[in-house]
Amino acid sequence: MSRYYSGPPSDHFDGERFFGPKRSGGKGMLPLLKWQLLGTRAKWPRWIENAPQPPPPERVSGDTIRLTMIGHVSVLIQTAGLNILTDPVWADRASPFQVAGPKRVRAPGVALDALPPIDLVLVSHNHYDHLDTATLAELVRRFDPEIVTPLGNGTIIRKSAAARIVELDWDEKVAHGPLVIEAEPVNHWSARWSNDRNEALWAGMTIHAPNRRIFFNGDSGYAEGWWVDRLMAKHGTIDVSLCPIGAYAPRWFMADAHMDPDEAVQVYKGMGGPMTLGFHWGVFQLTDEPIDEPRERLTAALSREGIDPARFRTLSPGESWEL
Repeated sequence: MSRYYSGPPSDHFDGERFFGPKRSGGKGMLPLLKWQLLGTRAKWPRWIENAPQPPPPERVSGDTIRLTMIGHVSVLIQTAGLNILTDPVWADRASPFQVAGPKRVRAPGVALDALPPIDLVLVSHNHYDHLDTATLAELVRRFDPEIVTPLGNGTIIRKSAAARIVELDWDEKVAHGPLVIEAEPVNHWSARWSNDRNEALWAGMTIHAPNRRIFFNGDSGYAEGWWVDRLMAKHGTIDVSLCPIGAYAPRWFMADAHMDPDEAVQVYKGMGGPMTLGFHWGVFQLTDEPIDEPRERLTAALSREGIDPARFRTLSPGESWEL
């Protein structure tokens, strides 16, 4: 019995755990120990100061989309007069512990005190670098946003915050003002501990704005692009994509769950070339690659494919991109 969700079995839930059509992690303790003991982890800097950036505006109206990088997968999306945060993590560590686990090497690009009013929060799944209960509790205290998340994650969030939460299954939708948020399958997995694997659902999310369609992919392996094909068959077009490019090494261990920059470019092509923000890199050292390698490999992959780098960008913490 799942400790987070109770519901009928489906084509991706067996009554206890969620699953997808392709392998998405779950290699077990022995491969994890092999990686930890035999891996060749690059040395990251202990701290990097962020360059000063202008603060985000209070609101952005109409069809304009403004993306402000907070850090890792946390992005402020401003459009249609609404302010949306994706996977907000202001914690010092992506870990259940305060004194151990991946420690941030850059401050959040916008301090909590400097945020504009937050209307909506999207939480893609329950890994600690995506679901930070302390940050969510503070956002609820300050702004009382609606939180949209896949099935089961509300149970985790409610333990820390009396939040307004909407839980979605894959392909379910919820309206929020002029927007509609739709949960989408991606190739990933979930866990907060060693014994609760896949007891809560994971998802990407499509933000249907009045005249634009934004896809937020919190985390996914490429997995031959099955989820990209499914997304495009359903929607036809994606105008703006937020796509992970980091935490991919070693490939023998990470390929099921995290795409690398070359695969991210294949996702871009499979989506028909939307304006894309590459994130999920450069803040928490989760895997073995050097800190700047994801950005460097993305630049090389775009060049090889003849893709304008202005269409697939990375942003420094605090930096904004207006579309």
